[in-house]
Amino acid sequence: MQLIKNLLFSIAIIFSGNIIAQQLPLPLQNDKEVRARSTSLVCKYLTPTRVVWTSDNNSGKYVINPEAILKQGIGQADLNAGSYLQLKSDENNKGGIILDFGHEIQGGLEIITSMNNKNPAGRVRIRFGESVSETMSNIGEQGGATNDHAMRDFVVTLPWLGRLTVGDSGFRFVRIDAVDSDVVIEIKEVSASFSYRDIPYQGSFRCNDERLNQIWLTGAYTVHLNMQDYLWDAIKRDRLVWVGDLHPEVMTINSVFGYNDVVPKSLDLARDLTPLPNWMNGISSYSMWWIIIHRDWYRYHGDVKYLSEQKTYLAQLLKLLSEKIDKNGKEVLDGMRFLDWPSSEDPEAIHAGLQSMMIMAFEAGEEICKILNDRETERLCQSSLTKLKKHTPNLTQSKQAAALLALSGLVPAQKANMEILSQNGVHKMSTFYGYYMLNARAKANDFTGALNNIREYWGAMLDLGATTFWEDFDIKWMENAARIDEVVPAGKTDVHASYGGYCYSGYRHSFCHGWASGPTAWLSQYVLGVEPLEPGCKKVRISPNLGDLEWVEGSFPTPYGMISIKHVKEADGSIKSTIDAPKEIKVIK
Repeated sequence: MQLIKNLLFSIAIIFSGNIIAQQLPLPLQNDKEVRARSTSLVCKYLTPTRVVWTSDNNSGKYVINPEAILKQGIGQADLNAGSYLQLKSDENNKGGIILDFGHEIQGGLEIITSMNNKNPAGRVRIRFGESVSETMSNIGEQGGATNDHAMRDFVVTLPWLGRLTVGDSGFRFVRIDAVDSDVVIEIKEVSASFSYRDIPYQGSFRCNDERLNQIWLTGAYTVHLNMQDYLWDAIKRDRLVWVGDLHPEVMTINSVFGYNDVVPKSLDLARDLTPLPNWMNGISSYSMWWIIIHRDWYRYHGDVKYLSEQKTYLAQLLKLLSEKIDKNGKEVLDGMRFLDWPSSEDPEAIHAGLQSMMIMAFEAGEEICKILNDRETERLCQSSLTKLKKHTPNLTQSKQAAALLALSGLVPAQKANMEILSQNGVHKMSTFYGYYMLNARAKANDFTGALNNIREYWGAMLDLGATTFWEDFDIKWMENAARIDEVVPAGKTDVHASYGGYCYSGYRHSFCHGWASGPTAWLSQYVLGVEPLEPGCKKVRISPNLGDLEWVEGSFPTPYGMISIKHVKEADGSIKSTIDAPKEIKVIK
């Protein structure tokens, strides 16, 4: 009897988390273990929005009643007969169907079978896809489909008159095929089990350009999907805490969701997994991003207690970085020397970027050390900055390097913008460093140029059917490209299979990557115009930059509540602003 009681306690704890843990004794595990495995995720079941494709071209011979699967299910098998989806097969043909769930999601698939099946019902092959074409691919063949990090192509046996929930990946489309010959498999319901944080979009952005509105929302949604138990880079691949990826994601979270514990939880994980003198994720720039993120997180949320928990590690990390400067003030960082993938074969650009990042990291470190009253490390930051500013790398043709040189102050922003960033439209932009290119153009007061970059570059992904932003994108991919939400027509280019490089070749390419969300944070900061001036947004500057826009309105989350903002461009070009902020916040215009 005691074993049964212990088992029931264990089950209750698993499903109710800290509430039960705080109220009842835990016979099987301690409080710390329960908290470590608690989750803020919820599950919602989604009905397919359309049938994209059937293996028999809708002849009804091998795929019967396909439209029946679009009816909203209840998640329960029953004894009633009905007109349900049937997948038939013979020696030469296997019934198959591709379903669209309307938007990219993170989760799995629930299949409910009817009583009109054998026992078991039979085997089906399931393929998740971020594009239609990915569901039609095979592992290891042309296009490079994989099961890396998340199983997205596998065979399962369906029960008779029952339910099976399978899968854990990022996808929008699902293909289901009968596997064996001479079978009829009847499926009552198919639903996507959508795993996400049920949190409000507190921040908002609207303007007279609907394309920008859609881009802002898409960036927000991209990060939202990656806010799993930890803050991932992507929901299909890699599903890891990559610290460089975190910076644009965190800036988006600041603008959209406000405080969320997924950020400190992920920053702490990176710290705890990286004993010094190692670099986070093996990449020196990612350890520097960790410092910059902490400075920015504090500016927005003002949690000095949490910041103080980083004091010892931060001081040791800054000392390690100070040892990577030569006598001429040039960075000599070891580990993986990396900015982003498109710039990874350009050593001169990488050096320029790392030199700039060293300055940005020590400036952030100096600011934090003042707050934490660590005078010794503050002086170390100051002396390191003096050394680093003696060396100015060449302004190469790399937009990544130009952006960081401008943001660090090594090169005037106007010069970097005029000579590099404003040239050749959105060619040579990247989804990750595009955010810093936009920031550098803002520093150069070229807001219309930045807005046009957002419309053309991130907007092009929407034109191809994207509902989230991608790991990488090149505007040249638009030529003769098929949409990702359709079967690729003859003569058109399959963007997903044909492009990508490095770690994201072909179907391995992630189509929901948090580092691509930069326009969301940028539009809130520079167009809506919100900039924290004191920790926790006690004082904020609201300075709109409408560029070619006529009006913009929105909201911005702070620890004291929402700031509501509207800016309208008058006939003489002046801006009329209406701002409603919590009484605890001082607003500077």
